[in-house]
Amino acid sequence: MEPTAFSYLVVSILMFAIGTMGVLTRRNGIVVFMCVELMLNAVNLSLVTFSKMHDSPDGAMMVFFVMCVAAAEAVVGLAIVIALFRNKQNIEINNFNIFKW
Repeated sequence: MEPTAFSYLVVSILMFAIGTMGVLTRRNGIVVFMCVELMLNAVNLSLVTFSKMHDSPDGAMMVFFVMCVAAAEAVVGLAIVIALFRNKQNIEINNFNIFKW
């Protein structure tokens, strides 16, 4: 039995919800970035599902751009985490006030 588009959308919603809860509740910088990546992958899954439902390649092309943005976000985010770790020897988000005005 082949999964339907509804089941893919349910998985996408669950992935996005897990990612959102991780961003809101976790304090480790690496885990927060992983949750953001999970949310981006959930959006990619829903874009591909809607693209397949409507027989249009537009969703697949948008997924390519979202993946490029996710790669850039990972590079910049990890560079920030590494720079903060070098300064404070800690990556707990609550301990940083360096971004305050």
